[in-house]
Amino acid sequence: MTSPIETPAPGQGHCDPDVRRAFDELIAAAQFDELTAEISAGLASSRTDALLEALVECEVRASRIAARRIELVHELRVEQERIERERAERDSAASSASAAAQWDSRLIARRSASAELACALRVTSRTADSLLARAATLMTSLPVTMEALRDGRVAFAHAAVISDAADSLPAESRAEFERAILPSAEAQNPSRLKSRARVLRERMHPESIAARRAEAMATRDVFVDPVADGMAWLSALLPAEKAYGAYRRLTLIAESLEDGHDAREAGLEPGLEPGRGPGADPGAERRTLANRRADALADLLITGEIDASGLGVGIRAEVHVTVPVMTLLGQSGGAPATLEGYGPIDDDTARRLAATAPSFTRLLTHPETGVVLSVGRDRYRVPADLQTWLRVRDGTCRFPGCARAAARCDLDHTRDWQHGGATDHDNLAHMCRHHHRLKHQTGWTVVQEAGGVLRWRAPSGRTYSSEPALALTG
Repeated sequence: MTSPIETPAPGQGHCDPDVRRAFDELIAAAQFDELTAEISAGLASSRTDALLEALVECEVRASRIAARRIELVHELRVEQERIERERAERDSAASSASAAAQWDSRLIARRSASAELACALRVTSRTADSLLARAATLMTSLPVTMEALRDGRVAFAHAAVISDAADSLPAESRAEFERAILPSAEAQNPSRLKSRARVLRERMHPESIAARRAEAMATRDVFVDPVADGMAWLSALLPAEKAYGAYRRLTLIAESLEDGHDAREAGLEPGLEPGRGPGADPGAERRTLANRRADALADLLITGEIDASGLGVGIRAEVHVTVPVMTLLGQSGGAPATLEGYGPIDDDTARRLAATAPSFTRLLTHPETGVVLSVGRDRYRVPADLQTWLRVRDGTCRFPGCARAAARCDLDHTRDWQHGGATDHDNLAHMCRHHHRLKHQTGWTVVQEAGGVLRWRAPSGRTYSSEPALALTG
């Protein structure tokens, strides 16, 4: 290997061979490392590009799959309409129900298709309804959007935004709306697209905003969604001015709740920092503004008052909590306490709720297996104690996937009373009004198996099971 070191000048000694060799190796290594760094940077850039291209291709394929799913959902609805139309014609002469109490064949088809979708895809009824509505709008009114979805130029989320906005427009305005919004869909994310769609919709809608506001008022509602760790979301759909007004008032209340309350909660004297008062918890922290806002909302809604603020006591809310006796006695390791409509809660919370409960309903259960030993009477009208027992057992509507709380459902005889069904715990189950009517007015059927398990059979012939929230019988 040719050395990069020049010959020493006159008067200088020759370089030591070992030093020269080490210097040559150092220079060679430095040159190799620079080359390696350049190659590595190039390879990293190429791999990043390859990964991004693969991700983009995945999104394109997902869009194509979503387009095919929309087509299948629409075909399912058309097929259900055909089946229910034929069934209605076949059963019309034998039906004893009044015409006013019956759903028409198209409504039956939509309800039945929604129920089948919810069970087959393991989604909520609301999600299934939304999928059916979007499929109908996209397939019948938005052909250019469907083509963009098939080509992978937009994602399903973009198509859903366009469909939801177009669905509230008159049919004659949808084509113009689609032409105007689609370029934005191909260039923006769904969140930005939603804002753009809202502006376009307002501009193109022939009805005044006052007329649409009056119609939208019929959709106001309150929703509760459980999440992990003993928490839940409480949300409300309200007129905008009331929603913002309520939020601002909660904020003002929260801002007024500093110092004294938080100091007492943390075991401090007012004005002291967390962890510095006598008997204080070193890990205690003051509530944030967001925490105080949430606490104020709960206090107002549940008790009608905020601490001792003098707002007055309103209607007190009731919650149904099932607490095993061993948990009340402070013994751990047994079955957890259960909050109706939510699920398991921690033992300390359960004991705190039990300590302030105005009354108790006893369910005699085996201390180890939880199997009910004594409850109920056999009569046509369901007695109060059996209603409570069934409410605890079921928890929610017993149609697969339905989360409507049992307290807001009907009690249904699985085998109809007029057909020999008894008023027993193993022939009764809670159903929301929607699924109760689905059972009696469509081709869906149900049988109750051991342990309170319901086995549903859809018009398609598929079967779906629904298990009780608590296994109170063997």
